Amino acid sequence: MESSNIQLEKKTIAILEKALTDMEKGFAHLSPHETAAFDADAVKGVLDEAAARMHDNYPYFHPLYAGQMLKPPHPAARAAYMLSMWINPNNHALDGGRASSAMEKEAVAEIARMFGWNDHLGHLTSGGTMANLEALWIAGQLAPGKKVVASKQAHYTHSRISAVLQLPFESVAHDANGRMDLAALEEKLKAGDVGTVVVTLGTTATGSIDPLPEILALRKKYGFRIHVDAAYGGYFNLIGTLGPDARAAFDAIGEVDSIVIDPHKHGLQPYGCGCVVFRDPSVGKFYKHDSPYTYFTSEELHLGEISLECSRPGAAAVALWTTQKLLPLKKDSEFSKRLEKSRNAALKLHKHIKSDARFVASRFEPELDIVVWAARAATASESSKVAKKIFDDAAAKNLHLALAELPVSLFDLEAAGVAADQPTITCLRSVLMKPEHDDWIDRIWEIVSEVTPK
Repeated sequence: MESSNIQLEKKTIAILEKALTDMEKGFAHLSPHETAAFDADAVKGVLDEAAARMHDNYPYFHPLYAGQMLKPPHPAARAAYMLSMWINPNNHALDGGRASSAMEKEAVAEIARMFGWNDHLGHLTSGGTMANLEALWIAGQLAPGKKVVASKQAHYTHSRISAVLQLPFESVAHDANGRMDLAALEEKLKAGDVGTVVVTLGTTATGSIDPLPEILALRKKYGFRIHVDAAYGGYFNLIGTLGPDARAAFDAIGEVDSIVIDPHKHGLQPYGCGCVVFRDPSVGKFYKHDSPYTYFTSEELHLGEISLECSRPGAAAVALWTTQKLLPLKKDSEFSKRLEKSRNAALKLHKHIKSDARFVASRFEPELDIVVWAARAATASESSKVAKKIFDDAAAKNLHLALAELPVSLFDLEAAGVAADQPTITCLRSVLMKPEHDDWIDRIWEIVSEVTPK
C-alpha cells in the first residue's frame, strides 16, 4: 500500500476552473475593468518557494499519519473555499456576504437538525474555542457570577475561557473510563452555586463520552444550564455502531441548552470552521448592538448580530454548504459510513493492543475513534520512556503517532504488573480520523510491533 509516489489530489483543479467561469457569468452585466496588475513570474517564484517550505510538515493527509486531530478537508470543501476567494465575502453583514450568509444559515440549520433542533440560534465561528466562548458567555449572562464546571478530562479551553469571562470555574473528577464522575459532580451541585455544567461528548485525549442522561437527571434536581462540547465527537451522533452508553448520551443531546461542534474536524472542512448552536433562539437578545456603518441594505437578520466575532470568512460557509450538499448529515449515509469506518479502525487497533503482552490497553474500549495505550514496563516512569522511544522509532518508519500524558487510573497497571510510581503516564495515542485507517490498521500495527521492544 505504501508508495514513494504519493500524489496530492488534483482532480478538483479542473472542476474549480469550470466553476470559476460559471461564477463569473453572474457579473457579466458589469462594465469591463482591468484587475490590478501583478508579476506572474514573481508570483510563481514565491509560490514555488512556499511549496518547498510546505515540505516541512507531517503527511497529515496520509493514513500513516495517525497522531493528532488532523483530517484533510474534502476535495469539494477545498474547491468551494477557493472558489469563494475570488469574491472574498465577509459573513459579518449581509452587505458583505449575501449568498454566503444564506449558505451559512442553511448549513447551520442542517447541523442543528442533526441534533433534533428545528428552532435554534446558531452560526459558524473561527473554531471550537470561540464557539465555546460564546456558549459560556451566554451562560454567564443568564446566570451571572455562577460557577462553570467541567470534567478534568474536558478541554483546557473551558477553564481559560471562564477566566476570560471572569466566571468562577471548577473541574470535576473523572472515572476510570475518562468520563465525568457523577458523584463528584453532585457534591459540587449541592453547594447551589453552579450555573453551567459542560458535558463533553468526545474528549480530546481519549474520546470519552460524559454520561449526559444522568447529568440531565441531576439538572431536574439542582437546576443548571448544560452546555455540550461536541467539538470533536458531535458528528458521531449519526453513526449506528456506537456503544450503548455513547448512544444514550447522543440520544439525549436535544435536551441541552447549547452545543458546539467543529466542522473542521469530522465535518471535512478546512481550518477554521467551528459552530455554536443554542436551543432557545431568544438568547440572541444578548448580542444586540448598534452599528451605524455596517448594515444599510437589508432589514433581515445579519449574522454579525448574533456573533461575538465581527468579520468572518464567508468562504468557510460556502465550503461547508457545498460539502453538506454533497454529503448530507443523515444516518446510514455515505458521510456516516465514513465515521463508522474510523471507529471500526479504533476498535481493531484496541483489539491488537489487548492481545499483545508488551502493552497495557486502557480500561475502556474506544467510544469514538481515539485509542490510548501504555507500554508494559516495571514502573509507570519506565513505561513513559518506552512510549517515547516507540513514538520516535515509529516516526522513523513514517508512522506518526502521538503521545499523551494521562492519569494512571485510566489503565489497570496493577494487573499488568506495572508499579504506579507517578500519578500520570506518558502513553501512546492514535486518532484514526480518516476512513482509510480502517484498511491500514494491519500496516499500522505491523510498524508498531516492529518498533516495540520484545
